[in-house]
Amino acid sequence: MAKSRAPRNTLSLERVITEGAALADEKGIESLTIRALAERLGVQPMALYHHVANKDALLDALVDVVNAEVYSPVVGRPWRDELAERSRSMRSALRSHPWALSLMETRAHPGPRTVAGHEAVLAVLATAGFAPRQIGDAYAVLDAFVYGFALQESMLANVGLGTATEELAAGMDLTAAPHLADFASRASADDYAFGDSFEVGLDIVLEGIQRLTKC
Repeated sequence: MAKSRAPRNTLSLERVITEGAALADEKGIESLTIRALAERLGVQPMALYHHVANKDALLDALVDVVNAEVYSPVVGRPWRDELAERSRSMRSALRSHPWALSLMETRAHPGPRTVAGHEAVLAVLATAGFAPRQIGDAYAVLDAFVYGFALQESMLANVGLGTATEELAAGMDLTAAPHLADFASRASADDYAFGDSFEVGLDIVLEGIQRLTKC
């Protein structure tokens, strides 16, 4: 049965973006085409061009949607607490939208929420007394950690291993890897999961960033 068409005048930019994000969440960013999104919305592909100029504009908007879910740090509060909260929030958003990992820092025309998020981080660091070069280093290292951790989590999930060490070790021949076998055994006994290391890594990164002001 053919999918019914949406009633006239019901399409909006907000609906296009919302359904675009939902399609990417369900089937991956490679499945997001103008034609596929139009079919999902029950409209002709040309109808979408009244709201987004092209696919690049749609991707810009989708990245902005993800950034809108990320906590915006507040100037005047302890900078470490604020950047820690922002990092946890970013990780959560990337876990909800793993397709965004390949897009977050690739957009030539970032949306207003993306720009506001960058501005907030820079303002917090500047107000805390970091010099311009230190701000650049701090921001780069912090996002590299968060994105990298989220990417590893996504990769493990994609192959069905989850985050449990026991799952990772299952099926491996560890005869020639005694340390790996011992680690897997001990970590499983301690109920260790890969995701548990996020807070440890975040604290190490923030401690390193704090040292920049003491150089």
